Amino acid sequence: MGLYSVSIIIFILSLIVQFILKSRIEYFSRSYLSSGRTGAEIAEQMLNDNGIYDVKIVSTDGFLTDYYNPVDRTVNLSPNTYNGSNVAAIAVAAHECGHAVQHARGYAFLQLRSAMVPMLTISSKYMMWIIFLGIMMIRTSLVPLQIGIGLFALTTLFSFITLPVEFNASSRALSWIKNNRVLDFREYRQANEALTWAAMTYVLAAIGSLAELLRLISILNNNRRND
Repeated sequence: MGLYSVSIIIFILSLIVQFILKSRIEYFSRSYLSSGRTGAEIAEQMLNDNGIYDVKIVSTDGFLTDYYNPVDRTVNLSPNTYNGSNVAAIAVAAHECGHAVQHARGYAFLQLRSAMVPMLTISSKYMMWIIFLGIMMIRTSLVPLQIGIGLFALTTLFSFITLPVEFNASSRALSWIKNNRVLDFREYRQANEALTWAAMTYVLAAIGSLAELLRLISILNNNRRND
């Protein structure tokens, strides 16, 4: 099986996982909490329990658009998470607060990931154009493609560094939820499942990026052998 076929398979698997994640989140969103506490309230408690008082919890537009911003120290929750009083909202809110805890504790992989963001922001604007130019010029010069592959390798590295960041944030979230009895046993299992499916999207993204990187390197090496 060629690397191109592997990339297609991973792309299809990514679509399937994203569909399952969305459907499970929607299902768990109907698992309402008897306490009536919202994702925003749970987020505030988790931050306070970890001695974090300088992080602001804000509502942001969209669905599954939740993220932690280490620059302005904000936990950004989508409306369904911010206002939701269900298993999905609690799991997602706690996960994003897990990133805030990582930041406060100086978690090495989060620091490395954050340090790479400015570089990735700049390279992502030009990377695909440089790779396209490199493929078009491959018979005359290998330099553009080599530069493009270097930039893509940086993106791939970023994807793999993201994995421990995401898994660790989920681990912190689930541990806090369990220790504080925020959810009962059934709800906890649902929260674990939701965060597991979310993590799988990052795993497939990293593997897909690696497969595409190897495909580009293969194109470069094949051209070298033909010269």
